[in-house]
Amino acid sequence: MASQQRRVDVADLAFRVIDSARPPRSVGPTVVLVHGIGMSHRYLSRLRDVLAASTRVISIDLPGFAGLPKPQSDVDVPRMGRALADVIATLGEDRIVLVGHSMGAQWVVEAAAHRPELVAAVVAIGPVVDERHRTVWAQARALAVDTLGETPQINLIVFTDYLRCGIPWYLRQVRHMIAYPTEHRVRELTMPLLVMRGEDDPVAGRAWCRRLRDAAPVSRLVEIPGQHHVAQQSAPRAVASAILFHTQAAWPDAAAVRAAGAESRSASSIL
Repeated sequence: MASQQRRVDVADLAFRVIDSARPPRSVGPTVVLVHGIGMSHRYLSRLRDVLAASTRVISIDLPGFAGLPKPQSDVDVPRMGRALADVIATLGEDRIVLVGHSMGAQWVVEAAAHRPELVAAVVAIGPVVDERHRTVWAQARALAVDTLGETPQINLIVFTDYLRCGIPWYLRQVRHMIAYPTEHRVRELTMPLLVMRGEDDPVAGRAWCRRLRDAAPVSRLVEIPGQHHVAQQSAPRAVASAILFHTQAAWPDAAAVRAAGAESRSASSIL
């Protein structure tokens, strides 16, 4: 699928935007894909190609990753999320579907909370971090276990992207990832949240994903059978189908559900 790349700078943060043009007669919302810690748009490529057959798809590489310059100052999740929202504001779209994988789920939640008028729905694939994995070693163990279930092609992308990222920047970001209270921030979302995980994902467990689903005002949980942490690359058609179905289906009004308080729990469903 043909695409165009451009660099977007927000203050001292450099982003890369990879834009697949909207196909003829497409009326669906633009989908924005955001990678996780250490990674790049490369492990979102198969999902992008499937989605791009039906709508405009944009992948965004974040500062310090994918060969982009490392920021000189500290960049925690809120700062990265706000800068990401500023990049999204340059796209010329006002109701996007914002998809993040792993730590990317944290960045997109923060971006959506910062600029809700730009976002129609948030999709968190393999979101992090639950209490069992809030140390560097716990994260490393879970990721090591996950490599045993991924294909050699996926593992090659992961390892080479980690090498490009480098240990210092990875460690600076992982401490922010561990500290970020995803389960609290999703409560502030004013748009629907779709939580998605591979059935056999050792990083984003079922109980944790249910907790996120139940915390958000309007949310659903989808599991992709037989898949692991990088489900968007190993099962792109299943992931794309879930994204398109759930973001185009009718949802309750998130603001009204938030105002209803405890009644919001009845709006959630697990599929």
